[in-house]
Amino acid sequence: MSPLLIIALIFIGLTIIGTPLFVSVGLTTAAALFMIDIPYTLMAQTGYNSLTPFPLLTIPLFVLAGRLMEVGGMANRMISIATNLVGAYRGSMGLVTVFACMLFAALSGSGPATTAAIGSVTVPAMKREGYDVPFAAAITASAGALGSLIPPSNLLIIYGLVSETSIPRLFLAGLIPGLLVTVLLMITTYLIARRRGYGGNGAPFSWGPFLHAAWDGKWSIGAPVLILGGIYGGVFTPTEAAGVAVFYALFVGLFVYRELNLQKVIEALRFTALITGILILLTPTLAFGQLTAFYDVPAAVQESITAITQNPILVLLLIGVFYIFIGTFMESLAQVVLFTAVFLPLVTSLGVDPVMFGIFTVITCEIGFLTPPLGANLTVAARISNISIERISVAVLPFILAYIIGMVILILFPELSVMLPNWVYGPSL
Repeated sequence: MSPLLIIALIFIGLTIIGTPLFVSVGLTTAAALFMIDIPYTLMAQTGYNSLTPFPLLTIPLFVLAGRLMEVGGMANRMISIATNLVGAYRGSMGLVTVFACMLFAALSGSGPATTAAIGSVTVPAMKREGYDVPFAAAITASAGALGSLIPPSNLLIIYGLVSETSIPRLFLAGLIPGLLVTVLLMITTYLIARRRGYGGNGAPFSWGPFLHAAWDGKWSIGAPVLILGGIYGGVFTPTEAAGVAVFYALFVGLFVYRELNLQKVIEALRFTALITGILILLTPTLAFGQLTAFYDVPAAVQESITAITQNPILVLLLIGVFYIFIGTFMESLAQVVLFTAVFLPLVTSLGVDPVMFGIFTVITCEIGFLTPPLGANLTVAARISNISIERISVAVLPFILAYIIGMVILILFPELSVMLPNWVYGPSL
């Protein structure tokens, strides 16, 4: 039996019996090191090196900033702006949810965090308007996944570190695909709500209430302008921007809206620790990724796929199918770390821009947020709506289709992702 097959069986066996993912990857890596007689110090060295990059600090800072903005009143004001902008039409509250998630995604960097922040307000509101609860939860879960695509994005930061791709370029590249997916989700929401007769009560759009809500929420809208404008304007790095975001959230929550207190700050710190604890996956997954080079896995994958086709579109479609499948039971962070090292050399050899491949990877991870049994956004939406994941899993299928359509559009028109970074920073080498 070949070593690669043994390693694969060990990993699959540990995963099936429910071993935590970082333990499964760690034990599999240890077994692989033993079989090729490499010192176990590789894991220790990789563990240290994986947690020392300065940009990694961006992740907990953005998570903390997003949580402070949520409990400090900024999320509610974003929802108010979205509500007054959309007006009272068929599916209006569902459209508000998608639009508010898009706005909050520019603050949190996390799909589950965006789902929790917006869904805790909009799901009860949709219930009151007569929405089917699984449908309301599905809207929230799918729109919350935008937090991993629209910058700043934790997954794009990890991809940038693993692939040595410019993080500001990746952030800028996520804007147009993020808006595209937002539009697709809004179309899906509207069509289903119209067919089922949800919403449509209340006052239609008028400038007065919208301008009042926009003025009341000007500090909320100022946050993404400050963060992203500062990054793209060269005022500060993404990591420094995350620190600025935390300071801004504290200032607005404490002194402007005055909805923050010591208890809420401590709760935000606790939430940040729980969310960013997943970074423990970096050590074993990066070590495992390094082992793929020893076993010539990237070369073997490249040879196998190019034997089928060398068309970049078909290759990306094949990788997309694989990513969507693997995302049903693998955490997105581990998926990015493990398989970027395997597939990136293949796609770049076919002329695919690494920045575009990063956006493509994150879109497939977003689908993973919405597929059981692991789907993180489904779990959060289930807690908010007090229904089972199984019921949401059925209701979310049309939204998964919207993400797949977005992925296919990106594959067919890769310029959508590289247009802005090439315009701002010049073509990548």
